[in-house]
Amino acid sequence: MLSKEENERFTRVGPGTPMGALLRRYWHPVAPVQELTSESPTKILRVLGEDLVLFKDKSGRVGCLADHCAHRGASLLYGRVEERGIACAYHGWLYDTSGSCLECPAEPAGSMFHLTVKQTAYPVRRLAGLYWIYMGPDPAPEIPRYDVWVRRDLQRRIVAGPNLECNWFQAIENGVDSFHASILHQDAGGRAPASTTRGVLDEIDHIDSWPVSFGVQKRYYYTSGWWRQHPWIFPNIVCLHGVTQHNTPIDDTHVLRFRLYFEPRAENSEGPDSTEEVNPLEYGGPVKEPPHAQHPVARYDMRKSVEAQDFMAWETQGPIADRSTERLATSDRWIVELRDVFRENLRRVEEGLDPLGVVRDPAHGVIETELSSSSPERMAARGAAARGR
Repeated sequence: MLSKEENERFTRVGPGTPMGALLRRYWHPVAPVQELTSESPTKILRVLGEDLVLFKDKSGRVGCLADHCAHRGASLLYGRVEERGIACAYHGWLYDTSGSCLECPAEPAGSMFHLTVKQTAYPVRRLAGLYWIYMGPDPAPEIPRYDVWVRRDLQRRIVAGPNLECNWFQAIENGVDSFHASILHQDAGGRAPASTTRGVLDEIDHIDSWPVSFGVQKRYYYTSGWWRQHPWIFPNIVCLHGVTQHNTPIDDTHVLRFRLYFEPRAENSEGPDSTEEVNPLEYGGPVKEPPHAQHPVARYDMRKSVEAQDFMAWETQGPIADRSTERLATSDRWIVELRDVFRENLRRVEEGLDPLGVVRDPAHGVIETELSSSSPERMAARGAAARGR
């Protein structure tokens, strides 16, 4: 169990919190590139407890500014995008993507007052069909070039949402919870296990895990002879065969979710550079009724999808799970290890050091997750080969 104080330390993400400081050392995806257009060039965001506006000016530059104009606090969501930036709809104060104020139109001719004005701004980059922002101290690190995000022989697609209505740490712990899938998702794919208590636990022979440069690599070995990789990219990306699941905290009790799917392209074909690609986009539908109700009012259709089952497990723990009352067992070793990794990296940030997985070299090579080696197609082939021996 955790003390209430340590639970707060792990779950709170706003400005000035220890976990907020840690998470601000990483780039976070916030929107698919299709969501900024000439007809709709602004988008409201809430990330790590801060209200922001993502915008694309008429020169094609994309910026991210604090939502409330430094002048009188009107929302920049309604700002008019221009060649040089975005102008507040209220009094026309014009900001560029760095947050510098370029004009205060109502000030006297020759006034340099605008030079004293600075709007909070965060850098924006584009990768794998998503816009990413960095909210931490300068200098900004690089977005790590993970193989499944950048390889040109892979094609990718994005599923945005549904968003999670509970604390982000509940989703991350679920991602390293090694045995829940055999029970919670026992009927996935039409399976009908003999025991609903044990589910399909007996399909697992053993599980190995080891630390890697970006987090933890885990490998499941099955009695049928095949295996799959299940890496965790620190701090908030859960990976499965065919998908990386991104969990960007909106605030302490909501999570912005993207799933980035990948699969091999046709043989000898290559796609565009990952900084330029526009990937197919779909939006995940609701997993409960009513769609935004909380437990116990909300009802989750446990027969609908694996995702609905996961949402039930995450959200019914409460908006922020009370870990002071939990009872961990031997099978929860990966939960304990995950928390230890967070403790160590919270300490590193407090000491002024880079946390795990931060990349500084802009020329760094592709980082192998080994996810593509455990794609459904390859797993099926390994299983068939094993059964034929």
